[in-house]
Amino acid sequence: MMKFIRTHLTWKVFLSYLLVVLIGGVVLITAASLTVPAAFERHLLSMNEIVISGNMAGNNEQMVSELFSQYKTAVFEAITYATLAALVGAVLASFLISRQVVTPTLQMMSLSKRIAEGEYKERLSLLGGQQTDQIDELGRLALSFNQMADKLEKTETMRRELIGDVTHELRTPLTAVKGYLEGMADGVLPADPETYQQIHAEIDRLQRLVNDLQELSRVEAGAFQLMLTPVSPASLIERIQNTLGRQFEEKNIQLEMDIEPNLPDITVDKDRIIQVLTNLVGNALQYTPSGGKVTLLVRREQSDVLFSVIDSGIGISADQIPLIFNRFYRTDKSRTRTSGGSGIGLTIAKALVKVHGGKIWVESEGEGKGSTFSFRIPLSK
Repeated sequence: MMKFIRTHLTWKVFLSYLLVVLIGGVVLITAASLTVPAAFERHLLSMNEIVISGNMAGNNEQMVSELFSQYKTAVFEAITYATLAALVGAVLASFLISRQVVTPTLQMMSLSKRIAEGEYKERLSLLGGQQTDQIDELGRLALSFNQMADKLEKTETMRRELIGDVTHELRTPLTAVKGYLEGMADGVLPADPETYQQIHAEIDRLQRLVNDLQELSRVEAGAFQLMLTPVSPASLIERIQNTLGRQFEEKNIQLEMDIEPNLPDITVDKDRIIQVLTNLVGNALQYTPSGGKVTLLVRREQSDVLFSVIDSGIGISADQIPLIFNRFYRTDKSRTRTSGGSGIGLTIAKALVKVHGGKIWVESEGEGKGSTFSFRIPLSK
């Protein structure tokens, strides 16, 4: 019962009001019991003159009336003092109890202003250091406030990192283009088709990077509309095989298909899922050495369809797995940026799977032991 009350603000407020009333009542009764006898005795002394004068026999009605009047005056006086005491007690109790509600609210207001000014490290402590399973609505509000602050801080960190990453990614091809042009202007490099082809290749890298960034921005912002249609999972894999099969042959990498028969259709944007599969299979092709093998596995698991791309490539270390879907992250640091792509393909793939209501992840036993990229798509969305 006490845990239920502690975790529900409505009941705490109700009981606080009840407590104020009880405190006021107790103070009123206590004050009345202390002041009524004294007041009545003081006013009763004024009746002594009537009793001593010996006029009691002939003036019974007058004496009774006077006695009743003095009694009322004494009671009203005592109740007045008792009411004032009860009012002071109730006000003090209300002030102390209301601070329990108002104080965290004021703290949230103050912290929200500081966070709005860019101080993202500010956090609100849980009320009284309570455990998360013992807090009321205000405590849960404080917990949600802290979670919001965490996300804002992470978003700001990612924004700064993104600016730095984009700057670095753009600087490399721009520096190369500038070097080629300066070399041609100084006569160091010949103005022949080969030099122009190298300049064109660097500009093409810039264009791909800008296109990828634009695509990532649209996908993460949800600024596109999914064209959902029923699609056979096997047809998606067949499309990938037709598109990339020749490249696997040229690199002498075996491409295998392992598709569960009679799979039901999935309702997806076909082009977007093809984009995800192309990215995953393309990465497997890029990071698997000649003579290796890549397997495309499709299975039904409960209410989802599981797609897996299993390769025998360079693998991923345990410390790199949590970072693999981050923007501009590359597992093989020895690769050049030309051969390593823009570094945001997996980030786009993760966002596309997410908008389909699915989940994407990677598994690897370590460097040199290959990796498995998998994602689930629900059968009904």
